[in-house]
Amino acid sequence: MNYEVLLYYLFTDVADPQAAVLEHQDKCQALDLKGRIFIAEEGINGTVSGLKEHTQAYIDWMNAHPLFAKVTFKREDSDGHAFKKMHVRVKDEIVRLQLPSAPKAKEHTAPMLKPREFHALMHQDDVVIIDNRNAYEYDLGHFKGAIKVDVENFRDFPAWFDAHKESFKDKTVLTYCTGGIRCEKVSGWMIDQGVKDVYQLEGGIITYGQDEAVLGADWEGQCYVFDNRIATAINRVNPSVVGQDYFDGTPCERYINCANPECNKKILCSFENEFKYHGSCTDVCRDHPHNRHHQRLQERSEHFENPSWHHQT
Repeated sequence: MNYEVLLYYLFTDVADPQAAVLEHQDKCQALDLKGRIFIAEEGINGTVSGLKEHTQAYIDWMNAHPLFAKVTFKREDSDGHAFKKMHVRVKDEIVRLQLPSAPKAKEHTAPMLKPREFHALMHQDDVVIIDNRNAYEYDLGHFKGAIKVDVENFRDFPAWFDAHKESFKDKTVLTYCTGGIRCEKVSGWMIDQGVKDVYQLEGGIITYGQDEAVLGADWEGQCYVFDNRIATAINRVNPSVVGQDYFDGTPCERYINCANPECNKKILCSFENEFKYHGSCTDVCRDHPHNRHHQRLQERSEHFENPSWHHQT
C-alpha cells in the first residue's frame, strides 16, 4: 500500500478560480497525482491519488496555501492510482446544487457531530437519519435505519426534501454523505425550510469508518466512492452486505454501468449476470446497436493477459 487517496473540500472565498486551477495543475503534474479537483468562487472540492510521499507533499503545499490552509484531508490506503488522469476545472459550484436561495455554506450550515456523537444520537427516539446521497450510493451501503433519498443527482435533493419535510419538522434530523460536503452545502437550507433540529456528520462516512471510537459501527454494506475503487469498507465491527444483484436479488457489491451508452444506468451485477444479460439493464439496452458489452469483454481479456495492469471496474 504505497499509494493513498485523498478526499477533501473547503468552502472559502476564491476571488480568481482560474488562477487557482492553473497552480493546482502545475503542482499535481509535478507530483504525478491523478484525480479530480473542482474550484469555484465558493471553494475547492478534490479527490486525488498518488504515492504517499507525493500526497504528503501536496498536503504540505496546501497547508501553506493562503486560500486552502484550513482544508481537512481524509486519507485512505490504496494499492495504486485510483484514477486514470488528472482533471482540474473551474466550476460554478464545487458540489452542484443549483439552488439560488441556498445560503452560503461557510455562513450558514447545521451543527456538526463527531462520529461518536452521531452514533449516540442515531439510537435515540424521535431521530430520523437522512442519507444525503444518490440512490445508487445508498443501495451499496448506508447507516442502519437511514432514509433513502430516491434521486439520481444531488441537485434533485431539494425537491425531494420539500415533498417530505412536514414529516421531519418535529424530529431530530441527522444527515450524512461521503465526505461531508453535500451536507455542509444544503443543511443550512434545510433549517431555513422549517426543520430546525438538524445535525450533520462531521467528515462524512469516510471519517466515521476511520474513527477509533466507533469503528464504523451500524454502517451496513460498503461506501460508494467516485474513483476506480468504486467501493470502500467502513464497518470494522460487524460488516455486512446489503447490495442486491439487479437481476436476481442475490447479495452483490459490484457496480457496472449499463452497456447501452445512451442509458449508462448504474446497476449492481455479478460477473455471471453481466455476461448472461450482456451488461444491460433491459432488453432494449441489450439490443441497442451501440451496446458496449463485447468491447468490455475484449478489454477484460487484455487486462488479465497483462498482469501489470491495475484492477479496473
